[in-house]
Amino acid sequence: MPPVCHRLPDQVARSGRRDGIAAGGAVAGAARSAAASGGVRHPFVAVLLVAASAVLAGARSYAAIGQWSGNAPQHALARLGARVVGALGVRVAPSAATIRRVVGLVCPGGLADLTGADPAGSDSVAVDGKAARGSRHGELPAAHLLAAMTGDGRTVTQLRVPDKTNEITCFAALLAPFDLTGVTVTADALHTQRAHARFLVEEKKAHYLLVVKANQPELRRRLGMLPWKAVTARRYDREIGHGRRETRVTRALTVIDLGLDFPHATQAVRILRHRTNLKTGTVSRQTIYAITDLTSHQASPQRLGQLARSQWTIENRLHFVRDTAFAEDNSKLRTGHGPDNMASLRNLAINILRAAGHRNIAAGLRHASYEPFTRPLDLLGIA
Repeated sequence: MPPVCHRLPDQVARSGRRDGIAAGGAVAGAARSAAASGGVRHPFVAVLLVAASAVLAGARSYAAIGQWSGNAPQHALARLGARVVGALGVRVAPSAATIRRVVGLVCPGGLADLTGADPAGSDSVAVDGKAARGSRHGELPAAHLLAAMTGDGRTVTQLRVPDKTNEITCFAALLAPFDLTGVTVTADALHTQRAHARFLVEEKKAHYLLVVKANQPELRRRLGMLPWKAVTARRYDREIGHGRRETRVTRALTVIDLGLDFPHATQAVRILRHRTNLKTGTVSRQTIYAITDLTSHQASPQRLGQLARSQWTIENRLHFVRDTAFAEDNSKLRTGHGPDNMASLRNLAINILRAAGHRNIAAGLRHASYEPFTRPLDLLGIA
């Protein structure tokens, strides 16, 4: 498999980020190699639009996308820019085999950028990874996808983590194409790396809030020894949902002169979470530490608690949704860039449905499926 921490070639139009696509270079090569037998060719963008529309209509596999394509009426194929044949201008839909080859060959990083949201001006961006379990085959591991999501639930991009390595190697490549000036990037403990902090603050002019766990034992020990009981800057949050009652106490402490030895660290955060299971009455307690370059004037304990919550919600608003609404963990897509690119198409569907006001993605997919050849195209803005 070719390298995966890369984007579409320079033929892709840019405006600060990749916001267009041209059938040139490696992209055109992928489209040509995906042409049907007998020299039949389909417009590259049309094939991708067919796949995106079918996914919005609820398709979960190549076979389902091919079935949607094969049943698409002429008015839908015309809107999608499908291939024209003969003097009568009959539109011909790409077959399931052609769709499979295109989706399996197109550059995954570029497709993810192209179909994602622009994070410029966002309050925060959360970074987290997920394994597509169904893509595991024999001794080959499952595709592991590292994604970025804005605090309001829009997926920005994703990259497939190369086999025999981990998410750390793709963190900078994931975020490098985007304008993150003033954006606070949150990530779990795996990404609490000094190089990541320098990259965000010095290169991207962004801020960070990073969770600290046992993978940084000395930093974790120093945070635990801070005088938390004497801290008066604190915030209490209480909520009930998902069968439990939760109370969170967020404390923040300025640590500029306390020798934490972490680049640009300005405040330390301790979040104490008390959870009560409303059915069993079981009570659990968890202490979470984090560090940030945000000053006390830039981020109060309330703000820091909100940032921490935005990191936790990427699991619920992206990974959980792809598993439940699209049955991603049961998907058997394994070859080429199929697992990553289908995940990007699912991310696009989630973004589009949220932008249209659908809070429940499964319900949004059902709504689109009731008029499968018009509503998905309308949602995508295809005239």
